[in-house]
Amino acid sequence: MAVSTTGAYLPKPVAAPALAAPAPGNALVAVTILVLFALAAVVSAARKDVSLGFDEVAHVSYVAHIQASGDLRPALEAMRLIDPQTFRFTGAANYLNHPPFYYALHALIGPALQGRPQALFAHRLIDVAMAAAGLAALLGLGLAARLPRLQFYAYAVPVACVPVLAPLAGAVNDDNLAFCGGAVAMLGVWQLVATGRGKWLAPALAGVAIAGVAKLTGLLLTAPLVSGGLVYLLWRRRLTGAQALTAIVAAALVFALAAAPYCDFMLRYGSPTPQTPAQLALIADGARAAGWADLPRRSFPGYVLYFVGAFVAGWMPTLGARGALNDAMLVIPVAALGCAAAGCAVSLRRLRRRQERALDVVVIAGALALAATFAVHVGYSYSRYVATGWLMDAYPRYYLPLIAIVPLAGLSLLAAIETPRRRNALLMFLIAGPIVFRLFGAPL
Repeated sequence: MAVSTTGAYLPKPVAAPALAAPAPGNALVAVTILVLFALAAVVSAARKDVSLGFDEVAHVSYVAHIQASGDLRPALEAMRLIDPQTFRFTGAANYLNHPPFYYALHALIGPALQGRPQALFAHRLIDVAMAAAGLAALLGLGLAARLPRLQFYAYAVPVACVPVLAPLAGAVNDDNLAFCGGAVAMLGVWQLVATGRGKWLAPALAGVAIAGVAKLTGLLLTAPLVSGGLVYLLWRRRLTGAQALTAIVAAALVFALAAAPYCDFMLRYGSPTPQTPAQLALIADGARAAGWADLPRRSFPGYVLYFVGAFVAGWMPTLGARGALNDAMLVIPVAALGCAAAGCAVSLRRLRRRQERALDVVVIAGALALAATFAVHVGYSYSRYVATGWLMDAYPRYYLPLIAIVPLAGLSLLAAIETPRRRNALLMFLIAGPIVFRLFGAPL
């Protein structure tokens, strides 16, 4: 098994020079992907109806409230929704229960929103910049790994083709800041493990801080990722003495900083995810309107099966009805997740044999973070389901901060396959599958 200079595996036999692009070649591909993504996000920002998808009215209302009140730590129950046509405040309460950092940032650097619908586009461009910075960090990770050309495609294409990524980037939504933070954290952890240079701890922890103050799922995903990288370095004695102590103290301080908004919520509301009257009413009223409230409740195993199915279907969100072809396309993300799970198992086996490289460490740490967050997500959602019948909590976009773990785990599996025919088939699936799903996964 050959290994690149930064710890990424190269399957046997090593790709011939014709298939292994030099760094400038991969860099050109990365720049092209980034430009196309930014253009798609800007087009979406210019065309999207504010009232359709991603709870954008509620997010914009949060920003407008901070601008109007000047309160950077607003009382959640005091906020109101704006009218999506006039951008004037209505009497309806805002149901968001997210920390204020993202919204305060918008309020400070973006134009005034109250009564000015035309200001929305400028705020959307702020989110385009956040998401583009996150994608740039993930593409930078791929460049740092010095992957051969086709393996770089197998990493970069699935990330760029995430169906919700560009439309979400063109909307005001704190998931964009969480994605940016998670991507920076991933790049920092990869370089920290691959190079052993302590300077990379700073971006890794900065990513945790950014994702953490954006939303709770950002903290739940990135803190275990970075912790996993540090635990590995301590375990393998690549961090020792004063350097180890400095890293531990720095991580503890940053984790505490990122958790501060949720500690504040605990003190003020008794929960890191406050159940405000507006949110409780939204869920209860929505469940009744959908006819879920009076249905018999599923058992927990039954709910988990439903949740997983809804989660997979939500990978390609659509307002239209899916046809048979669209449903059939869902086998692609399921197969990609299956490949990622197998890749995680391969990385664990390498770790046990002390044959691991940066790819394996990042994949294992990221997979554990994803699994733990998913378990919390399902448990929290089930409690709301039992109480109200609510069935709309399975949103894959919450996991965007660590989405690159999936193609990285696919590369881990690829490195373990020695049969050329099977290796080439998997490589083509990893590259072409996301493109096919992006084209045919939703109604035209």
